[in-house]
Amino acid sequence: MRTLLLLLACTSAVIAVPQYLSHGGLYAHAPVAVSAPVIHAPIAVEPVSYPKYAFNYGVKDPHTGDIKSQQEERDGDVVKGSYSLVEPDGSTRTVDYSADDHNGFNAVVHKTGHAVHPVAVAAPIAHYAPAPAISISPYGLH
Repeated sequence: MRTLLLLLACTSAVIAVPQYLSHGGLYAHAPVAVSAPVIHAPIAVEPVSYPKYAFNYGVKDPHTGDIKSQQEERDGDVVKGSYSLVEPDGSTRTVDYSADDHNGFNAVVHKTGHAVHPVAVAAPIAHYAPAPAISISPYGLH
């Protein structure tokens, strides 16, 4: 019972309570909203540290041709960086970006190098002779 009272005291709820109204000698039920008390628990607030970092990385795999890099730095609410990668056509895409509260996110894309598209060689067309027609009857093959 104590747990139930504690539960009701800690939650905000609307409870329907019957109230008797007189209508020509008859009583009718009319729900009335009653709010339970709200108890707020203390909230622990952690200190917010000033966001500042810088990083970079790169991959250069001659076996697969996977070549890419990225660098980024943040000082408070200002982020600046760039990344580049070699596209499947052989050109290099470089993206320089920045973001802050005043200008929002901005990116500038540069493409360097020449796209190389392999020339497709058409496979020879195979010509097949139609299969011989075989008819089957109850008397054997014809």
